[in-house]
Amino acid sequence: MVKEAKTLILEEDHRPWGYYQVISDEPDLKLKKIYVYPGKRLSLQRHQRRTEHWYILQGKAIFTLDSKEIYLEAGMSVDIPRGSFHRIMATGEENLIFIEVQTGDYFGEDDIERVEDDYGRVP
Repeated sequence: MVKEAKTLILEEDHRPWGYYQVISDEPDLKLKKIYVYPGKRLSLQRHQRRTEHWYILQGKAIFTLDSKEIYLEAGMSVDIPRGSFHRIMATGEENLIFIEVQTGDYFGEDDIERVEDDYGRVP
């Protein structure tokens, strides 16, 4: 008999573009599962205190890193260096789902510096 694996969700937060679930929150590592609705995108942003690695589980996307655009789909991944501007947009018919691995010394949401946002969240 095969047992179904269950993921413990520590936190879930809904945003205008979709939502994320925090899977692990350690002093030196934070893991999120991020869901982006079709046609929606995250803000163009950067972080001063963390790097990120994104692994695409489902869907298709256009990923922006500084001035470069990269087309992504399930099984692909990208690394986001500290201080780099980045964003992702779901381009397929289904939700874009990816795992975000944050490493650094601080993982608070106040380390997000937004410079463009479809939902009016730029100061």
